[in-house]
Amino acid sequence: MIVGRLAPSPTGSLHLGNARTFLWAWLSARAQGGRVLLRIEDLDTPRVKPGAVEAIEEDLRWLGLDWDGPVEVQSRRRDHYVKVFERMKPSIYPCGCTRADLAAAASAPNEGDSELRYPGTCRNRAPDKVVAWRLKVAPGTVAFDDRLSGRHEIDVAATVGDFVVAKSPEQPAYQLAVAADDIDQGVTEVVRGDDLVPSTARQLLVYRALGAEPPAYGHAPLVVGTDGKRLAKRHGESRIAALRRSGVPAGRVVATLARWSGLPPLERPSELLPHWSWAKLSRDRVILTREKLNELTTDDSP
Repeated sequence: MIVGRLAPSPTGSLHLGNARTFLWAWLSARAQGGRVLLRIEDLDTPRVKPGAVEAIEEDLRWLGLDWDGPVEVQSRRRDHYVKVFERMKPSIYPCGCTRADLAAAASAPNEGDSELRYPGTCRNRAPDKVVAWRLKVAPGTVAFDDRLSGRHEIDVAATVGDFVVAKSPEQPAYQLAVAADDIDQGVTEVVRGDDLVPSTARQLLVYRALGAEPPAYGHAPLVVGTDGKRLAKRHGESRIAALRRSGVPAGRVVATLARWSGLPPLERPSELLPHWSWAKLSRDRVILTREKLNELTTDDSP
């Protein structure tokens, strides 16, 4: 059984980039007769917005994207993370280094974030105070085949070194939490934005440490603003909630996302299932210009 997942973070409203990636994840799983899970990744507590979970579910339903089973919420799974942490013990070590970037260790990394290579300072010493736990990364490349962009070979040891997997047993970092959840929930296919390609290599090392079989991966090119950066608050008109409030029909949004993907501009995800193929998909990022937004928001019906 193919099992895919939608894994939004409740740090704000869904935007067109999120929606296009979720559409791909949904179509890929459903076209193979598989299940789709919904998981809320809310471990980055300071950034969680009140009411965001309910708004995300409403936006997904509005777009015609459904899911199977109950919604999983990461913050309710801390007991599970403690058990996974214990299994990781042979492969990790305590780190006492205090760097400002460790404050974001539990968050999904954003495109363009700079990350210094950790030199292994605490690998062979006992720190006075444990700030985080790091995975021992062996030299060499980590390779995987992406369903859209092909072969990737990433030298994690050379680029970031021993990376953080937890702040404490009950507070996993993004890389460990995602892998632990995907393993526990039987996820066989992960479709997400291409800004997370570097994370895939790290998560494969977590899978290896846990002795688990990794899923297949497909990374969707991002929808970006004219500034070349991934969509965020500064691109407010791209939010699904804003489009809904302005009266844009759900079918027009879905058809637009399909056209941007290289698929027929059909108005329901279910109508796109017979046309789904990774081979048909666009490999280019979408730049959300004013013209593209106007095409989406302008009613050209007679």
